[in-house]
Amino acid sequence: MTLQPVETRRDLRDFLALTDDVYQGDPRYIPPLHAQVRTWWRRGVRMGLLRRRGRVVARTTLHTDPALDAKLGRATQLFGLTEFTEDAAEELFDGVCAAGRAGGRDAVFGPVSLLPNQAGGVITSGFGERGFIDSAWNHPYYPAAYEQHGFTRRFESDTWICPVPAEPAFTFDDERIAAERLRVHRGDRKRVGEQLPILREMLNASFAQLGYYTEISAEQLAAQTDGLAYLLDEALLLYLTKADRPIAFVLCLPDISAFVARIRGNLHPLNQLRLLATRSRHRREAVLIIKGTVPSEQGRGYMRLLARELHEGLRRGGYRTLRSTYVERTNPGSAAQYVAMGGRPLHGYTFYGRDLA
Repeated sequence: MTLQPVETRRDLRDFLALTDDVYQGDPRYIPPLHAQVRTWWRRGVRMGLLRRRGRVVARTTLHTDPALDAKLGRATQLFGLTEFTEDAAEELFDGVCAAGRAGGRDAVFGPVSLLPNQAGGVITSGFGERGFIDSAWNHPYYPAAYEQHGFTRRFESDTWICPVPAEPAFTFDDERIAAERLRVHRGDRKRVGEQLPILREMLNASFAQLGYYTEISAEQLAAQTDGLAYLLDEALLLYLTKADRPIAFVLCLPDISAFVARIRGNLHPLNQLRLLATRSRHRREAVLIIKGTVPSEQGRGYMRLLARELHEGLRRGGYRTLRSTYVERTNPGSAAQYVAMGGRPLHGYTFYGRDLA
């Protein structure tokens, strides 16, 4: 078997439908939104299918990114949206590596969709816990298959789950607010377009030192946050200015994972209306998507101020649980907020790389 390109709409339907076969409706698996996958296909992202006697048994994307090549220090074949039946792993990984060699790449890395600072990854533990939006969930045979076929773990991390405390978990010296000219700003559905560039500047500065992170362009951020105003709870998007200069931020969203699982990722217009009509039902759990402090202001406790305001918003909003997308194990400072809330690691998380020499 060899990877066959996704060329027709029928191929694309087969690509999207594979997870129905692999996961058999398991509610722990949260599929990517079909509209996003279709957008990537229309924009020319290379996608491949592995068929056995007419049945699709594996899928992946095959793409490259010069900025990530520079960050990793080598020409790298990226792959993502990678799903497979247990007996198809060898042929799939052979196909990915063959594509990398044909393109003159030094290594393969993934799964990333389309970059590690967007989505992707493989969970390596916590299989009994459901996945959630902007995170991965997969069968236990996935990490075993990668490692049996020459892949090694990269950027090992954890996702987290925390109860929302009934009492405040964070303190901040309020005298500093006036003395340092600090101001907490909240999200505004009507002004999301104005607030996103402010967040992007802080995001790129805050994460530049991380090994997997490449700068997010305005176009990439717009694509990732498409529909944000539709989902936004304004109390869960916060940023901090110091003397009118943005220095720290945090973004959480209501957790619509169960809804996305029920509709199998197909958020067509009718399902969008259904989500809107039931929006209040998705205000019991939230997902922390991203947070950060610009390097020049790190270590001064500003995230504690935002954490205090965030958790007040969670409590007032009736949220009971907060989940967080992956945090590298080499970054314990970022996980300290979850520990303070009484949280625990939820899923072990990793990306995989393999040399092609």
